[in-house]
Amino acid sequence: FWVSTYEIQSSRLTDDKVFGQTIRLAAAEAKKTLSFEDTFETTVEGSVYALDLTQFNTLVAPIIQKTIACCTAALKDAELATTDIDTVVMVGGSTRVPAVKAAVAKFFNQAVNDTLNPDEVVALGAAVQADILAGNQKGLLLIDITPLSLGIETVGGLIDVVVPRNTKVPAKVGRQYTTSIDGQTNLKVAVYQGERELIADNRKLGEFILSGIPPMAAGMPKIEIQFILDADGILKVKAKELRSGVEQSIVVKSQYGISEEEMAKMLIDSMQNAQADMKIKGLLEARNEANSMVVAADKFLIQNASILTKEEVEETLRLKAQLDEVVKGEDKDAIHKAMDNFNEYTTPLAHRAMDKNIADSLKGKSL
Repeated sequence: FWVSTYEIQSSRLTDDKVFGQTIRLAAAEAKKTLSFEDTFETTVEGSVYALDLTQFNTLVAPIIQKTIACCTAALKDAELATTDIDTVVMVGGSTRVPAVKAAVAKFFNQAVNDTLNPDEVVALGAAVQADILAGNQKGLLLIDITPLSLGIETVGGLIDVVVPRNTKVPAKVGRQYTTSIDGQTNLKVAVYQGERELIADNRKLGEFILSGIPPMAAGMPKIEIQFILDADGILKVKAKELRSGVEQSIVVKSQYGISEEEMAKMLIDSMQNAQADMKIKGLLEARNEANSMVVAADKFLIQNASILTKEEVEETLRLKAQLDEVVKGEDKDAIHKAMDNFNEYTTPLAHRAMDKNIADSLKGKSL
């Protein structure tokens, strides 16, 4: 905020780094002074700059609001209300700003605990954790959690979350997947971190190829993806085809190379774009389901040509073409309606085909 505070032209700051550093130091001094005084004044290269508390509070208000948004998210994740919080401890030098204290106190409906030095609170917490690890504290337990969700890329550019954020560490979570194409022998496992619905809006941590899958019809292979997080925060992702035993894995280093500021930004972005993301996700999921139905319809017509009439084949093709066309649009409801129409007509045909196939397999056999 120091640029706005002193209305310094950016070109001058670029040309004169020393002047820029002087202004930054003055801005820091202004923040400290206005935590205890109502006005601040300084002279830089012969020019006098002044700032009062009202102006300062207006400038920092958007930043404070981000803090309150983080508090709201933390309570939601912990499934707690503000009334469940016994004490609010302030951490970090900027929490000395009266406007910060007032906003936090108002949110939690209680006075904040500022008796501890906010510059030393993190170090105190580390000391407590060290004491616990040394075995001196038996009644306390500090548990690490995953700060952001971890998942893999699925059809349509969506992320399927395997380890939700705030999962306790160490953890081991597995989920089964399959192939989407007949005869598929390779499967790319791309690992992402983030809270958005599309992989394009999340951070890619790495990828590997599970190769050597026995060629089978789509949906037949059973592929188990495991996310294993150890106590040091190191992530191992393992993929195994259960029928053949083919296996591959990747290791991602602790913390996954992201700062606390980046984590906070990703969480805020996910909250701000939640409604739009869900709309896009719904559309993509509808498209994926419709495309699967189109592929299945082609296979069905070929495999059961002998038991279908000409009219049934033509009507199935007409409904399939209608579904194929509506998938190209942006209307999720129209896609669902086309799928319902397709299912309504083809379900009796599928039942008839199943009855015939069962009868043929049992022909000449006694039960």
